[in-house]
Amino acid sequence: MDLNRLRHSNWTGGQLLAFSGLDGPTDYDNGLTARTAFESCGIDVKLPGNCKLRFPGQTVDSVLVAGDFFEVQPKTGSGVRGAFLDAHHLLVEGPCEVLERDDTIACVSKGGRVLVGATACFKEGMIAADLDAALAERSNWLHQQNLSSTGSPSSQRALLKALSLMKTQVFTPEGNIRHRWTTPDRWPHRGMWLWDSVFHAIGWRHVDVGLAREMLSAVFDAQREDGFVPHCITPSTGSSITQPPILALGVKLVSEVAPDEAWIETLYPKLCAYVAWDLAHRDTDGEGLVEWFIEGDPLCRSGESGMDNSPRFDSATQLDAVDFNAFLASECEVLADFAVLLGLHEDAMKWKAHHERLCRLINERLWSDENRFYMDYDVDREAFSPVLASSGFLPLICGAASPKQASQLAGHLRDPELFGTALPVPSVAAKDVGHYAKDMWRGPVWVNLNWLIAYGFERTGLRDVADELRNKTMREIEKMHEQYGTFFEFYDDQQVVDPPRLLRKGKCAPEEHPYHQVFHDYGWTATLYVDMVCSQG
Repeated sequence: MDLNRLRHSNWTGGQLLAFSGLDGPTDYDNGLTARTAFESCGIDVKLPGNCKLRFPGQTVDSVLVAGDFFEVQPKTGSGVRGAFLDAHHLLVEGPCEVLERDDTIACVSKGGRVLVGATACFKEGMIAADLDAALAERSNWLHQQNLSSTGSPSSQRALLKALSLMKTQVFTPEGNIRHRWTTPDRWPHRGMWLWDSVFHAIGWRHVDVGLAREMLSAVFDAQREDGFVPHCITPSTGSSITQPPILALGVKLVSEVAPDEAWIETLYPKLCAYVAWDLAHRDTDGEGLVEWFIEGDPLCRSGESGMDNSPRFDSATQLDAVDFNAFLASECEVLADFAVLLGLHEDAMKWKAHHERLCRLINERLWSDENRFYMDYDVDREAFSPVLASSGFLPLICGAASPKQASQLAGHLRDPELFGTALPVPSVAAKDVGHYAKDMWRGPVWVNLNWLIAYGFERTGLRDVADELRNKTMREIEKMHEQYGTFFEFYDDQQVVDPPRLLRKGKCAPEEHPYHQVFHDYGWTATLYVDMVCSQG
C-alpha cells in the first residue's frame, strides 16, 4: 500500500504510537507508549511515565503518523522523523526539545538525535541505531498489505490508517496470556477486553487470520475452571465481572474466512463452559432470562454490559436485558452448529433448545407492542424500562425477530424521532430527551453497535438496510479521520459536536483525567471499519 496516503497537511493530536508485537517482543509494564500532542507539534510519552517532546520551529507542510513511526516535513528548514526501535526505545532525528520528564523515562541527545526510553530498560548506545533501517522495518508490514478500498481517496486514507492503528494494538504473549493479544488502545486502557477482542478479530480475519485466531484464544487464557471469563485481562490480573458473550460468534466469523475444525474443537469445551457460566450465574430471578451485573458507580453502573453509563441502568437494580439475552441466544445457536460439525449430536440438541427457549422468552417478555421495539424489563418494578436504547435492535442477531418485527425495527431507523438521526444509530432514541446526553452510551453512536445491528438486518434478509447503515457509519469515520487523523471511540448522532468535544462519563476534561474525553485511535472502530470495507466487495 502507498504510505503517502497517511499524509496530512496539519499536525493533529491524540494519535497513539507504540512498538508492535508483530515486530518483536512487547513489554506490558515497561513498554513505551506515546501520542501526538494537541497543543503543539510534538509527542507526549504516556507510559511507563511522562515526558514531552516538542519539535520547535516547524511550519508543517505534511505530516505522516503511523502507529510506530512518524515524519514531519516543514515548508522550510529541517524536518523531524522518528521510529520505535523496540518496545522500550523511540529514536527521534531533527529539532527536538525534551520537557517535563519524570524518573521513569530516560533520554540522551547527540548529533541532532534524541533517544527516549523506559529507564528500567534504557540502552544509551541505541542512539546510534540505523534510523533509515528502522523506518523501513516499521513500514514494511503496511507496504505489504493488499486490502483495497474502491471508494474515495478519503476512504483509502482511512483504510491505511486503520491498518496502521491495528498493527500497534498487538502484544506478544506475557505472563498469564499465552497467545498474541490485542488492546482497545495502548493508552489509557492497555489491557485486553473480552468483547473488544472479538471485534478486533472480526477485522483482523481479513488481514491475518492466524492472528485473529490467536486473539480469540488469548481471551480464554484467563478462563477459570468454572467457565467464567473476565471482562478485562492483563498479564497478571483478571477482573471479577464478565462482558457480552460474543466469543462463539467471533470464532464462527473467523472460521468463515479460513475454516479450521481443529481450532474449533479446541475451543468448543471452553466456549460451552463460558456460556454455561452465564446461564447459571446471571439468571438471578430464575425466570429464564439473564440480567447484567449492575454496580453502584454512577459513572459505570454496568461495566459488564459494555454500556458503562447507559441510562438503562440509572435506577434499575435487576433488568432482564435485551442485549444480554440476544447475545446469549446467538452463542447457543453457534454452539449448536459447532456441535453438529464435531459430531456431538446430543450437545447440538441441548444448545438448539437453549437458543429456541431464549428467543421465545425474548419475544414473550421483551417485545413492547406499544413501542414496536425490544425493551429491557425491570424485574423489581415489574414493568418495561422507560429507556429506548440501541440495544433494542440486537434480537436481530440471534434470529428472535420475525420478518414483521425486523421490518418494524427498520422503520425506526427512518424515524428521526427515534433512531433515524443524522448519524444512526444513537444509543438512546432521539425523542427520549429525559435520558439523552452527548456522553458515551447516553446518546452518541458506537461503531460496534452499528456493526451488530447491520449484521442482524442482513441476517433477516434486509441487506439494503444493513448496507445503508454501514455506509453512513463509514462516511462519518472517514470524515472525522480527514479532520483529525484518528479513529474515535464514539460519534455524535446529530453530527453537531465533533468527537473530541463530546462528554465522557459526565464531562469533557482530558486535562483532569484521560477517561473524561472520547478515546482516540480506538481499536474496534478501526477493525470494524476494515470489515465494513471488505463487506462491500
